[in-house]
Amino acid sequence: MTRNVLGLDLDPNTRCIHYHGPLDIIAVKMYCCRHYYACISCHDELADHPARPWPLSEREAKAVLCGNCFYEMSIRTYLHVNTCPKCKAAFNPRCRLHYPRYFAFAD
Repeated sequence: MTRNVLGLDLDPNTRCIHYHGPLDIIAVKMYCCRHYYACISCHDELADHPARPWPLSEREAKAVLCGNCFYEMSIRTYLHVNTCPKCKAAFNPRCRLHYPRYFAFAD
């Protein structure tokens, strides 16, 4: 476990066995259990329940963690940036492909 982030084969920047490129440095607090996971696949393999996306009404929840500086940001902030607001580390732009698994876009 890295800084209270759960996942498989984590490195110090929250990269896991599933996503371990240089830009794969965010972890998401899962709505269903309020635990940070390196990725949805780690949650699916380690948790004893199905993942549930954050509802649209919860955009202000602090639920995304930068694995470089461990700054915790709101979902709203994360959805509008490409780099960490604190340390300016770049995030993987392809993570957008997975947003619907983490965050609802309609209630």
